[in-house]
Amino acid sequence: MRKSLILSLICLLLLCGCGKIPTLQNGEEAVVSFTKGEEEYHISAEDLFEELKKNFGLEATIKLIDTYILEKEYADYIDTAKEYASSYIDAMIESYGSEEDLLSDIQAKTSYTSIEGYEEYLYLSFMTSYAVEEYAKMQVTDKDIEDYYKNDVKGDIEVYHILITPDVTDDMEDDEVTEKENEAKTIANDIIKRLNDADNKLETFKSLVKEYSKDEITKDKDGNLGYINYGDLSEEYDELIDAAYKLNDGEYSKSIVTTELGYHIIYRNASKEKEELDDIKEEIIDTLANEMLSTETDIFLNAMKYYRELYNLKINDSELDRQYGIYLNNLANQSESSE
Repeated sequence: MRKSLILSLICLLLLCGCGKIPTLQNGEEAVVSFTKGEEEYHISAEDLFEELKKNFGLEATIKLIDTYILEKEYADYIDTAKEYASSYIDAMIESYGSEEDLLSDIQAKTSYTSIEGYEEYLYLSFMTSYAVEEYAKMQVTDKDIEDYYKNDVKGDIEVYHILITPDVTDDMEDDEVTEKENEAKTIANDIIKRLNDADNKLETFKSLVKEYSKDEITKDKDGNLGYINYGDLSEEYDELIDAAYKLNDGEYSKSIVTTELGYHIIYRNASKEKEELDDIKEEIIDTLANEMLSTETDIFLNAMKYYRELYNLKINDSELDRQYGIYLNNLANQSESSE
């Protein structure tokens, strides 16, 4: 429920009792009273509830539902989520320079009127994200795990490389850039030819590293990238790793491998057996769950429906129940349209 909604309700209740919040015995009791002469009018708790329900009721109801369910289901994560939310707010205050400036921006860009309200929103967001991630892991089957292990998990491989970079500058014209790229490709192809003619491929490769490679980090290590696997290096090396896994031990690339860094010639020297399934099962589950989160647009909707059904959710108020059904349909339609 929005903090502004809570504050509005508190302010209304304070009008009834000289600064004290009255204890309401039933929905007909007045939370606000008006008198002028002999005329008297009051706003009952039921009147207030119906008005709030029409405008903010569904949002508040869903927040209360999800907070209860997620705190019950993932009680061990509550402190972590609160710490994340608090740290996020602290970082924002530091970035904005003051609480006042942060509050001003929150009020300008969101429906929240206080930092505390926005922090509550962040807290529930962290709880929800965690719950959806756990739900995604539940959807990973043993067959999914076995298939991924069989087809996608590979043993580490030892790879050497020579990096050739075009000698280009930002102020060059397109034709000049093309000329420099062609020069670099010519050098790379010449290296491949020298490897083709060499008797000892690896030793020749190492000597060519010292002569030509522009990778200053590995140049003094014979171009050795070490034992690597997918995810071990930055994304800039993805094409290089793809090419290396297509080679056998003792083979080198017979054509140029192009990455964001430049042009490579690679040599696959050795390989290790891949890890046992039981040792990396949790990593595979995490990987498949993350893929699910990034590709399935209805994962959030399905996850929250799952948790609410797990707790046998029933909305007894007919109007809120009607609004909730419309809300679910709208989310489903949004998921379908995004696909």
